[in-house]
Amino acid sequence: MPHDSTSPRLTLPIPDQPFTGSLPYDAKDPAATFPPIEPLRPPAGAPNVLVILLDDVGFAASSAFGGPCRTPTADRLAAGGLKYNRFHTTALCAPTRAALLTGRNHHSVGMGVITELATSAPGYSSVRPNTCAPLAQTLRLNGYATAQFGKCHEVPVWQTSPAGPFDAWPTGGGGFEYFYGFIGGETNQYYPAIYEGTTPVEPESTPEEGYHFTEDMTDKAIGWIRQQKSLTPDKPFFVYYAPGATHAPHHVPTAWSDRYKGRFDAGWDALREEILARQKELGVVPEDTVLTARHDEIPAWDDMPEQLKPVLARQMEVYAGFLEHTDHHVGRLVDAIDDLGALEDTLVYYIVGDNGASAEGTVNGSFNEMFIFNGAAHLETPEYVSSRIDELGTPTAYNHYAVGWAHAMDTPYQWTKQVASHWGGTRNGTIVHWPRGFTAKGEVRAQFHHVIDVAPTILEAAGLPEPTLVNGVPQRPIEGVSMAYSFDGADRAERHRTQYFEMFCNRGIYHEGWTAVTRHSTPWVVEPLGPFDQDVWELYDTNTDWSQSRDLAAEMPDKLAELQQLWLEEARAYNVLPLDDRRIERFSSALAGRPDLVTGNTQLLFGGMGRLTEASLLNVKNRSHAVSAEVEVPATGAEGVIIAQGGAFAGWSLYAVGGRPRYCYNLLGLQQFTIEGEKSIPAGTHQVRMEFDYDGGGLAKGGTVRLYVDGAPVGEGRVDATVPMLFSADETADVGSDTASPVSTDYTRETSTFSGTVNWVQIDLDQDAEDADHLITPEERLRVAMARQ
Repeated sequence: MPHDSTSPRLTLPIPDQPFTGSLPYDAKDPAATFPPIEPLRPPAGAPNVLVILLDDVGFAASSAFGGPCRTPTADRLAAGGLKYNRFHTTALCAPTRAALLTGRNHHSVGMGVITELATSAPGYSSVRPNTCAPLAQTLRLNGYATAQFGKCHEVPVWQTSPAGPFDAWPTGGGGFEYFYGFIGGETNQYYPAIYEGTTPVEPESTPEEGYHFTEDMTDKAIGWIRQQKSLTPDKPFFVYYAPGATHAPHHVPTAWSDRYKGRFDAGWDALREEILARQKELGVVPEDTVLTARHDEIPAWDDMPEQLKPVLARQMEVYAGFLEHTDHHVGRLVDAIDDLGALEDTLVYYIVGDNGASAEGTVNGSFNEMFIFNGAAHLETPEYVSSRIDELGTPTAYNHYAVGWAHAMDTPYQWTKQVASHWGGTRNGTIVHWPRGFTAKGEVRAQFHHVIDVAPTILEAAGLPEPTLVNGVPQRPIEGVSMAYSFDGADRAERHRTQYFEMFCNRGIYHEGWTAVTRHSTPWVVEPLGPFDQDVWELYDTNTDWSQSRDLAAEMPDKLAELQQLWLEEARAYNVLPLDDRRIERFSSALAGRPDLVTGNTQLLFGGMGRLTEASLLNVKNRSHAVSAEVEVPATGAEGVIIAQGGAFAGWSLYAVGGRPRYCYNLLGLQQFTIEGEKSIPAGTHQVRMEFDYDGGGLAKGGTVRLYVDGAPVGEGRVDATVPMLFSADETADVGSDTASPVSTDYTRETSTFSGTVNWVQIDLDQDAEDADHLITPEERLRVAMARQ
């Protein structure tokens, strides 16, 4: 939509206009008449906007797009609106979210990959340039009320601590006035790490009382919208609702999973055929669509061990219940807007997934995803997972489904999440509903679109120009195109004619129906990667081959070369280069070129500090270390946690039970090694110390643990094996308590608070952990503090 280049809304904030007349001396003077103060509002007719973005849902999961998971809210919105069956994402969560919220390609805003693997290259830094203001900020500075609920995975890892900076947080530089959700890639749905704004808050109930994060965030979203419409009914809202569902862990009350009992016993190969038939019946794929072949890396259902098949079927039952449960809460939110009489004039985007279905659960799936993250999937034997089948989806599991289910949830396409080369990784069913905005209902739109097209569509719907200057910084143009032309234009020619794709060096290019693609890596396969010039490119004409089933590369080498050159031009234009397929190196911040929040071999923490991510704490894995704490013990005795890191699925805790110090090392939920002191910590001010003498000789080895009180030995024991890579993707470290799920079964979250006061805790690594008298003197503490200035 063209806009007047002189519009004041091109510069944000809109500059205040000074009074230019002559000010009379007396307010009673007839000349003392001034125009009333006008509150900032967007142009007349600007709608409310609700953007719903689900997590890790493939094209074929939702019943709205032919899938086996019942999604009545998606079905209802589609019946009153439009289904887009050629809508695309980036193949990974944080990049898709960054693109959605800015209208620019993910590399343009530094989010070429997840924040945890950021490098110093412009397209991969995880730092959004201030030349690319987010949509929420543009809307807020034009008079919208803005709020975000759920997942935020766009904060650079070195900025996720309570110390900030908060520039990349939703209520910092993200443009949202209110945020209730979590920071990171995933969260435990029963024990989430929640922030309200930038302040950590704890759930108001427990899993035993029925707590689930999706329900909680929906309650908060409903409450916020009701309050906003009650107090400023003439002001439109922009709500971004992004549940952690259905990302692993697949957590849902058992009653929802049980609705699907026996539904998936025939396996994933049969399910793919069933889904495609239903997709054709619904018209979300053409009648001549071909079911793509299952690649050799994905095992056939018939080749899976018979003992494992009941577990595999239950994995999918849990996932289906999880998606239906999520859609149910989306429905509660939509109903609440409808009850306010606002749904008619609310532009709703229901994007069913931020990428293809996740194949990160490996070929067997997992009871505890931490096994996979730590390269220990082999420990989850069929016997082990079979013995815990009834726990899948409950608070005692941290489960993920098998690759075969992910592939089925991307029917009829090839591949899955992370594989940006093929539609299985990037095509996500999307529903648009706006009764006042267009008349079409229950129709399918087949124009090619991408997640960067959402922002310009919303601006056009609101009658707002794309700003050229925000906070004094010239803006890079939005790279998406508005989808509004297609709302009442089923036959209108598509306007998004070219789009590159890249994720983990899996690459593709779309141009006017043609695609050239190459897969460089497989999500669940850890193997040496070959040079880029050995990657095999494929060519598809998706004008006639909807699912990318017939490779034309050998038949049309000139067309392939043309598209390869176009990919390279797009890659240069949008910061995709240099391609980076380093794996181990990118986990090292020093090699990757990103900052570390914590450096050195010593870290001093203080009582009350909490919600410290793994990036906020010294890494104690695979090395000797010591943890010393000064505590004040009341006359009633020491009880509770001094410091804990991680949670029920991996971590460690230094705490007291019945006055005695204890150390617990939780090995991936498989085993808890507990060492207890033989003497109590006396009342008064004392030091408690744990020394971990690592065996060495590689990763994940064991060690000897020694406990001290005021320098005197009080206990000793063994930890036979340790966690090599990651305690948790979401659980944090806390001083004086253990929030979220407890590391040890000796206490609960509610009983974990230390009975006295934890004054400070010091973590020392390697040689710095060696201390002849096993005490930290005031002089030593001063030296540490001064060294960190």
